[in-house]
Amino acid sequence: MAKYKLTWRDLSLKDFKVYLFSLFKAFVPKSKISNLDDLESFIQTKSAWVSQVTLYGYLKTRMGTRYVLHFENDEFMKSVNLAKWNIYAVALQDLTFFTFSYLKVNFNYQNLDKAKEIFLKILDDEITNKMPIDIVEVSKKDFLNRLENINWETYYKDLPFNPSALSLYKWAPIADELKTLDRKIVLNSVILKWDVVKKEFSERLKF
Repeated sequence: MAKYKLTWRDLSLKDFKVYLFSLFKAFVPKSKISNLDDLESFIQTKSAWVSQVTLYGYLKTRMGTRYVLHFENDEFMKSVNLAKWNIYAVALQDLTFFTFSYLKVNFNYQNLDKAKEIFLKILDDEITNKMPIDIVEVSKKDFLNRLENINWETYYKDLPFNPSALSLYKWAPIADELKTLDRKIVLNSVILKWDVVKKEFSERLKF
C-alpha cells in the first residue's frame, strides 16, 4: 500500500462530507436499544462512525489547513478506501464482542451465538456497499478465530477496542516516519471515540 506525506488536496469533497456527516450524527437524538435489530444497527453505525471519524480526523491533522479539498488523487484515494474498510472490519469485531460481553455480564444474556450471526450479516450487507470481498473474507476468519478464544465474562472491560485502535495505526496511509511519531496520539484518539460509544451504549440499552 502506498504511503504519502499528505495535503488537503488528496481528499475528495465527497470523502470530507462523509467525515463531517459522521461528526454531526453524534448529536442526533438516540432511541433505545431494546432488541437484536436495534443492536445490529448500533454495531454497524457506531463501528462506521468510529472508523470514519478517526481515520479522516487523523488525515486532516496531518494534512493541515492550507490546501483546498477539491483536488482528486485516484491512487491516494485507493489507499484511503483500503484503510477505511480494513479499520471498519476490525471495529465491527470489537464492538460486536464488547456489546455481547456487556449484555452477558450485566443483563444475563445467554444467546451468544447471535454475536456471530449479527456480525456475519453486517459484513454480507456491506458487500452491496462495495466492501472488498477479500477484506470481508479475512474479517470473517479473524472474527471466528477471536470467537474461539473469547472470555465473555471479561471482554467488555479488558481493553476491548485495542485491536481497532492498532488497525488505524497500521492502515492509515501516512508516511512511516510520521506514524511513528504519532503512535500514542493515534491510539488514544480511537480509544476516546470508543469511550463515547460505550457511554451511549449503556445509556440507550433497554434489553
